[in-house]
Amino acid sequence: MERLRSASVELFGRALPEDVVRAHLREALHDGPDGPLALAAVEHERFLPHIKHVGEVAKTHLLRQAVADGFDDAAFLDREGRFSEATIWNLVFWDGDAVVWPEARILTGTTLGLVRRQLDALGIGQRVAPVTPDDLPALAGAAVMNSWTPGIPVHRIGSTDLPEAPRFLQTLHRAYTAEPPTAP
Repeated sequence: MERLRSASVELFGRALPEDVVRAHLREALHDGPDGPLALAAVEHERFLPHIKHVGEVAKTHLLRQAVADGFDDAAFLDREGRFSEATIWNLVFWDGDAVVWPEARILTGTTLGLVRRQLDALGIGQRVAPVTPDDLPALAGAAVMNSWTPGIPVHRIGSTDLPEAPRFLQTLHRAYTAEPPTAP
């Protein structure tokens, strides 16, 4: 909530009341997809990626185009050809031994931060590395996460099929549930 409040103040000069934001989040949580998802790989870099904001008509357009092309959503490639994030998701990959966070300019989501912290506490390996479309065939899994969920499986990005990775998804969910609850 603090991240959203401070970003709103920076971008709009004010923030919505916390109870209004929480009510909208509760409503949105009931509409989350289960996966596995197929993601189109599209070139796109968000303006001010470190700030969560709504001024992103491109994301909506790219999501609609991806769905029209038979995908569930879109994953973004930056100008260097590296995966960064997806329309409303952080991307995360699995190399078979460690969690791989894409090296790119992204919005570091609260769930991403929580999961990273708890993966460290659980002693589970993780690293930040560039991930390109050419790297996908060597990976052992992929997922997306946001405030709705610590992990929804991704079975395809672009034309590359990705293996099911139940242990990877279980690891993300275990890390998420290891976080001590915070006061509302």
